[in-house]
Amino acid sequence: MIKETFSKNTRINKKVCLTTDFVIAGGGLAGVCAAITAARAGTKVILVQDRPVLGGNASSEVRIWALGATSHMGNNNRWSREGGVIDEIMLENLKTNKDGNPLYFDAILLDKVSAEQNITLLLNTAAYQVNKSLDTKIDSIDAFCSQNSTHYTISAPLFCDATGDGLVGFNAGASFRIGAESREEFGELLASEDESNQILGHTLFFYSKKVDHAVTYKAPSFAYSHEEIGANPRSKNIHGHDSGVKFWWVEYGGIRDTIYETEEIKWELWKIVYGIWDYIKNSGQFEDVDNLTLEWVGTVPGKRESRRFNGEYMLKQQDVVEQTNFYDAISFGGWAIDIHPSEGIYSEKPACSQFHSKGVYQIPYRCFVSKDIDNLYFAGRNISATHMAYGSTRVMITCAHGGQAVGEAAAMCKDLSVSPKDLLEKELIHQLQQRLNRFGHGIPGVALDKSANKVSFANIFASSELVLKNYESCGDYVSLAQSAAQLIPLKKGNAPIVSINIIAERDTEIVCQLRTSEKPENYTPDIINKTISLPVHAGKQTIEFDFTDVDVIDQYGFVCFLANQYIQLEISTQLVSGTMSVFNKVHKAVSNSGRQEAPANSGIEEFEFWTPERRPKGQNLAVSFDPPLPAFSKDNVVNGHLRPWLNSNAWVSDYADTQPTLKITWQEKVELSEITLFFDTDYDHALETVLMQHPESEMPYCVKSYRIRTAEGKLLADVNNNYQTVNTLTLDSSITSQELIIELDHPSSDVPAALFEIQVR
Repeated sequence: MIKETFSKNTRINKKVCLTTDFVIAGGGLAGVCAAITAARAGTKVILVQDRPVLGGNASSEVRIWALGATSHMGNNNRWSREGGVIDEIMLENLKTNKDGNPLYFDAILLDKVSAEQNITLLLNTAAYQVNKSLDTKIDSIDAFCSQNSTHYTISAPLFCDATGDGLVGFNAGASFRIGAESREEFGELLASEDESNQILGHTLFFYSKKVDHAVTYKAPSFAYSHEEIGANPRSKNIHGHDSGVKFWWVEYGGIRDTIYETEEIKWELWKIVYGIWDYIKNSGQFEDVDNLTLEWVGTVPGKRESRRFNGEYMLKQQDVVEQTNFYDAISFGGWAIDIHPSEGIYSEKPACSQFHSKGVYQIPYRCFVSKDIDNLYFAGRNISATHMAYGSTRVMITCAHGGQAVGEAAAMCKDLSVSPKDLLEKELIHQLQQRLNRFGHGIPGVALDKSANKVSFANIFASSELVLKNYESCGDYVSLAQSAAQLIPLKKGNAPIVSINIIAERDTEIVCQLRTSEKPENYTPDIINKTISLPVHAGKQTIEFDFTDVDVIDQYGFVCFLANQYIQLEISTQLVSGTMSVFNKVHKAVSNSGRQEAPANSGIEEFEFWTPERRPKGQNLAVSFDPPLPAFSKDNVVNGHLRPWLNSNAWVSDYADTQPTLKITWQEKVELSEITLFFDTDYDHALETVLMQHPESEMPYCVKSYRIRTAEGKLLADVNNNYQTVNTLTLDSSITSQELIIELDHPSSDVPAALFEIQVR
């Protein structure tokens, strides 16, 4: 029993002082990935999170689906899903949670963080003050946990602000911006002539569900009335059976202070949300809503924008649109420049304006390094970017990808006893890029260094190599009501003859084009190399298109069949790594109407969108190639690229190969301590975390079972049920051998075994 007498003095809460290598404030996806990455590199981390769960806007408290460069598969960024730790997390979520339960995603994040012995996690703990010994150096932060009434003082040589609002950077005195820059300041043609206070607002979500009986609903007194909701400019967007993120347009707060007035903004959103639900249930405007019930309403709004801090470089519109190359690229983006009116739901303007680039763009290390504070990183939506560039960089998986780059950089600073700005030296940046890509991070255009891979000076023998003659027909056809294309890797030389079986409902004409991208690394088919128009008669027939007079380079090509409602194309259920079908179609979720129309003099390019259908649709077109496509060589496993980039970059075995095998042979015995395999987990598939359901729990391209042996017959690995991209085998003690034998099993009869890279150390 504890008894205390009256005290005339105020009591002091418990105080705990902690010391570590690296402090991360903010447990959203950026902070989580920074913490895991740094911890796995041997750095002691304290992760301070002011909420009871991890994930920030992706958590069950807010429930926004996590997305990045894949953009709902609605842009031209093929194979652009972010790699590394966030890829591991997203694939884990797919495996156990393909139906998008937000509570399951909470548990996955907690499990990943708690599994790292080098991470100390402080939940329900808010960082509120910074302590400095020098003007430009943080010594410690003060934080308070509301659940255990404990004050923490946490000291470290390195800090990362991943709080979104930039609480640490603000307290530390780092320079920042709120609002939109003028057109003149950075030459951003999409920006307004004058700078302004324009920022994006908050959204608060709700879930509904259908039950087996009628449910009545009485709105709270603070909710807006039917008349007020019906008079709102956005009321036409209300659909009775929509739920969650589909109400992203319920946005408010951009005309207020999105930091200090967040509680007031939340109350306004509550009034709107409960009013919308009352309008759905009781206005008589919606059918089949009697059995709908309100399952959940958010208590924490999803915040889009507040402070953006000044780094050593500020990303701008031109960097996104023109895809600027940076020597210090450590991350990438691909979401559209997505700008919303500050008035949000009360604006007469469109709820958002999205302007896409023709491909992914690099984000440099300098955007994550504080210009003013020597030992401070930024990660997440508060990195150094203009308001326009921020319209793209702010989305969660882009934030997460940058966060893990910061985690690796912090570990490198610790290992080398240097500061964040010291890493700006080109050789150190190269080392950082290599450290990241070793775990599948995927920096565009940055390959793994062959000199660090023992396979690069070995002889590689393959039991087979796929030479793609055709996609075998499954007997079904798809309508050519919308233009369709087969996306294939071309090799330098002459393009092939392409043939396909079609069914024509009447005598008509079929038009086929061979297209490529102006920038070879892109997947926007903006160059028409050749157009062939051929007459066809009613009925089934084989049509041949001769493109052999077209000279091509190593890049992806589009065999495009232009829309004709009277024609059907033969399709195949076969899947081959580094190839897919795409369609010139509308994708309203990302403002894609089939073609991007740009405002005059905006610096935005106009082009067509050619995007895939989600499985179980989107089968390959059953085209044949003469000569066959030789794009799947065994040599690809040591070219350093971990996904399609100018080439398939994958070794793919032949369908007829009953036991796909790679033999790696050295001239003499070598010491082996670590073997890493990089598999195909369909980097093109967007893995939205909530609300949307996915057709499978594992990517169909991924090798599930394989074995690794030495020449002496020693079994090093026998793996079954794999669903992850990166598989690393770290041996308990190094061994010597002159040969490694890697046996892969085909994922299925329709999918041949494939491998992007083998790293041996």
